[in-house]
Amino acid sequence: MFKNLDAGGATRKYTAIKQVAGEYTISELCKLFGVSRSGYYAYLKRRAADRDKLVKDLIKAVYKKYDSKYGYRQIQLFLLQDHGVWINHKKVLRLMQDMRLRSRIRRKYRSHSVSSTGERVAENVLQREFHADAPNKKWVTDVTQYRVADTWLYLSAIKDLFNNEIVAYHMGARNDNQLVLRTFQKAFEKTKDVTGLIVHSDQGFQYTSHAYHDMLPKVGAQISMSRRGNCYDNASMESFFSHLKTEGLYPYDIRSVDEAQRRIEEYIQFYNHNRPQRKLKKLTPVEFRRQLSA
Repeated sequence: MFKNLDAGGATRKYTAIKQVAGEYTISELCKLFGVSRSGYYAYLKRRAADRDKLVKDLIKAVYKKYDSKYGYRQIQLFLLQDHGVWINHKKVLRLMQDMRLRSRIRRKYRSHSVSSTGERVAENVLQREFHADAPNKKWVTDVTQYRVADTWLYLSAIKDLFNNEIVAYHMGARNDNQLVLRTFQKAFEKTKDVTGLIVHSDQGFQYTSHAYHDMLPKVGAQISMSRRGNCYDNASMESFFSHLKTEGLYPYDIRSVDEAQRRIEEYIQFYNHNRPQRKLKKLTPVEFRRQLSA
């Protein structure tokens, strides 16, 4: 079967051996083509190195595109989203280690102290069930802060547990009731019917206020609250704030409140529309929601 094979060129011989390697032993094929086993295995090693070079170039391009902020698991998702290429996460890790590419985001400890409560406290209806089978069934919300020089910037945000999308947010220089109420005003302007919705928060003073407890029942929503001092009861919201700060704020030398606000707005847009999530079948929050109506 090999008599018509071009006898010239070691690469052609190695290629032919590789094609029929399952039918004959490597020793027999190397003897037949007049090449050494060591030469054949060196050829295989070079081929693997060439393939790895293409993948490495792609990984490096994605790594640089996203400002060197991400590790191998998120790079794996970006490779699929941006280039339609699915590579085993272990291989992505190995190649990034070979190239000494590491996530440059630095994580900071976040205090989980709870503000003094007001008069109204609700039961923990959510009970850490951070899954929803449809949009606008379960929202989680919280307020976080970011310091710029001697100034604090406060961010109130609402997250839909169906697809982890940030449905509304509001920023301000004061951590007060209006910060939270304005956030929900924005959310209800976008989503008219929230009957049966569970809204979960901690026991911060904004969420125990009379204004908050009067507002949500009027639109048919049910209030749920974490147990006092237990940050894990609202872990999904804590997770978003962690991503926001480590990916969208800490890597940059932010000198003004205006820049901090811009970075936060850009990151929320990126998070909703361009950051794929493993829990969402490797889709972004907006893609996952749109898939429901497709």
